[in-house]
Amino acid sequence: MGCDCGLGYLAMKLEHTHMKIHEVSTNIWEIPVTEKEGMQVPARIYASPKILEEMDSGVFEQITNVACLSGIQRYAICMPDGHWGYGFPIGGVAAFDQHHGIISPGGIGFDINCGMRLIRTNLTYDEVQPKLEQLMSELFRQVPAGVGGKGFLQLNKSEFIHLVSDGVDWCIANGYGWPQDRERIEEGGHLAGADPSKVSDKAIKRGIHQIGTLGSGNHYLEVQVVADDRIFDRQAAETFGLFGKNQVVIMVHSGSRGFGHQVATDFLCVFEKAMRKYDLKVKDRQLACAPFTSSEGQDYFGAMLCAANAAFANRQVITHRIRESFRTIFQKPPESLGMEIVYDVAHNIAKVEPYTINGKRKDLVVHRKGATRAFGPGHPDVCPRYRKTGQPIICGGSMETGSYLLVGTEKAVTDTFGSTMHGSGRTMSRTAAKKKIKGADLRRRMEKHGIVIKSVSLSSLAEEAGMAYKDISDIAETVEQCGITKKVAELRPIGNIKG
Repeated sequence: MGCDCGLGYLAMKLEHTHMKIHEVSTNIWEIPVTEKEGMQVPARIYASPKILEEMDSGVFEQITNVACLSGIQRYAICMPDGHWGYGFPIGGVAAFDQHHGIISPGGIGFDINCGMRLIRTNLTYDEVQPKLEQLMSELFRQVPAGVGGKGFLQLNKSEFIHLVSDGVDWCIANGYGWPQDRERIEEGGHLAGADPSKVSDKAIKRGIHQIGTLGSGNHYLEVQVVADDRIFDRQAAETFGLFGKNQVVIMVHSGSRGFGHQVATDFLCVFEKAMRKYDLKVKDRQLACAPFTSSEGQDYFGAMLCAANAAFANRQVITHRIRESFRTIFQKPPESLGMEIVYDVAHNIAKVEPYTINGKRKDLVVHRKGATRAFGPGHPDVCPRYRKTGQPIICGGSMETGSYLLVGTEKAVTDTFGSTMHGSGRTMSRTAAKKKIKGADLRRRMEKHGIVIKSVSLSSLAEEAGMAYKDISDIAETVEQCGITKKVAELRPIGNIKG
């Protein structure tokens, strides 16, 4: 392990595709298997006509490549936030037969279990605004950001191995969380089956000092408000602990950082050899894969689960630091400030889940790449507290425009392997964004609108300008019209920390 194959040849954007695509129902489009040799199933794209027209052409090429993979079930799916990614498009979902299908790092992502966490408070904007600048400075101090950001935890190798094995359980046992946090995290923040023996020393070295850090790119820590007029489902909002009245909440977007990146890099090299061994053919080298049940597939799955647990732990330690920051600024314990986790969801992961295919119940390896789990009311994997409502879904927008809290539906389980979008999705590259706007100008514009910004660099700030992303409200409306997600509340930013 340890080679860097796969990182240096991110494909160029393809020329405009002329594939036939037709609308099968409102905001659901299909590319039939006749459009590309080797397609095993149709490709489905969830998008309004406007979003579909604006979607970058590489998405169509990539999602039809996914439809050619061995053992794929029913459809290859792309959500409305879909855009060009590594292997799968970002926003891609695909499920594979557990016994006859594959597992692919390109369908999961380099930042394994990059995900979203939402934390509520009892505070309102009027209470926070006078101390907002001070609060954002304290959060910026407590939660390191940027490419090389290191956390305050000084772990040895043995401690880190326990952390990647146990996830949030390790954090709570070591004082970095409350026991009740578990039930409000996907899978309780601890994925069974993690196998540290399958993780390289290089991955451990990259990850051991990064627990409790944001990272860079589109990762952020955002302080937001919930206004009365932006609550769409009052009953669900109250179940999730949101009362409106400009209530202050905190959203965190981060993942497994360098640890997950190295796990993916290591196994891309392994899988290129495995494809020759198992005579697997793919349309794109970035879809390097192995049979899920093979030794190589199981080794990667065990290592990937370690990275997923590390990401849950990372967001948990960040939560601890957020709670301590509020304690410092407001001189009250976080318990009395009502700083409960609303929910935490992964959006770069593969998991084994049961679904009905052609009338038969079977276990599938569901890949979600820039896509969020969206289980509906009554689903047994939704925590008891939310089982009547359905699973919360946290959808991050740009730092200028706000985000959404939504809820999963039964239709998502039947139609999209319990999946929905994860964010607004980029419309331009980071390089293009920096050419169109300066970080200093963006900061002034956001501060003019009452949003306090703390950033490691102005250059990285420009990369995440609102104009670089699709309209988050269009995305949320699209999936609601499709019936796979329901809006609960819109969240408006008042403070943002960027790497």
